[in-house]
Amino acid sequence: MSDLVPLLPAEPRPRKPEWLKVKAPGSPGYQRLKTLMRDLKLHTVCEEAHCPNIGECWHHGTATFMILGDVCTRACAYCAVAHGRPPTLDLAEPGRVADAVQAMDLSYVVITSVDRDDLKDGGASIFADTIRQIRARTSSCRIEVLIPDFQGQEAPLQAVLDAGPDVLNHNTETVPRLYRMARSGGRYPRTLELLDRSRRYAPQIPTKSGVMVGLGEEKDELVQVFRDLREVGCSILTIGQYLRPSADHAPMTRYYHPDEFRELKRIALDLGFVHVESGPLVRSSYHAHEQTEAYDAARASNAAL
Repeated sequence: MSDLVPLLPAEPRPRKPEWLKVKAPGSPGYQRLKTLMRDLKLHTVCEEAHCPNIGECWHHGTATFMILGDVCTRACAYCAVAHGRPPTLDLAEPGRVADAVQAMDLSYVVITSVDRDDLKDGGASIFADTIRQIRARTSSCRIEVLIPDFQGQEAPLQAVLDAGPDVLNHNTETVPRLYRMARSGGRYPRTLELLDRSRRYAPQIPTKSGVMVGLGEEKDELVQVFRDLREVGCSILTIGQYLRPSADHAPMTRYYHPDEFRELKRIALDLGFVHVESGPLVRSSYHAHEQTEAYDAARASNAAL
């Protein structure tokens, strides 16, 4: 008689709910932008992070540029971007991004990056140069930057703010209890400190942050994060569903229903956020121009009261 124990069948993956299903990309606008990115040797977080909205955003000619290469010095458990030792710094990259923004005739652009802990300033000088070069070519374009934490250094943050972005974004990602699992290179207090420093140094530049749900957080933990973000003056918040990039990444605990996203939005607005985007497919830069326009409208309305 065999001593072998039969293997149990693998746990089936939960079926993706209807509200998370999107069309595969392939429109003429998508193909045009993809060709432009390849010709200029540029990277987008849309591709590197496997964003589900890539088809919609690229069809409309908008993208989030990822500068400082496509290799991150950190290995966050939720992130699909490649990690390891980055190549040498590309000083011509800001000019190519500005060329792309001009060629696409963008009115709003988001600039983000991999973490570059190998650089003394974390890549802040490249962020600042990218902002300045875009302004020189397309003065009417509004610029949002989604920055890393620069390992808590204040001078790199100030260098980015001095270049004059229209919005300063730094994602919180998850609740403090899950930082060790999900963001081994990040620190929750450091995230709050960065947003607080930005508000104090450049109060005219609104700050923004985003969180993912589905990593194992509890509702009361999320609400406390919202409170903490308001304490440091964060004005714009995005809330979206975590989608596991592969079996090697952090597991997803559950899908949130659209009704739950609506409830989280209500709570966040009640806490004083000027604008909140909350939904299964929401990402930091999804409809970013609309988020900023809504923020501007809300601020103007409040000022008139």
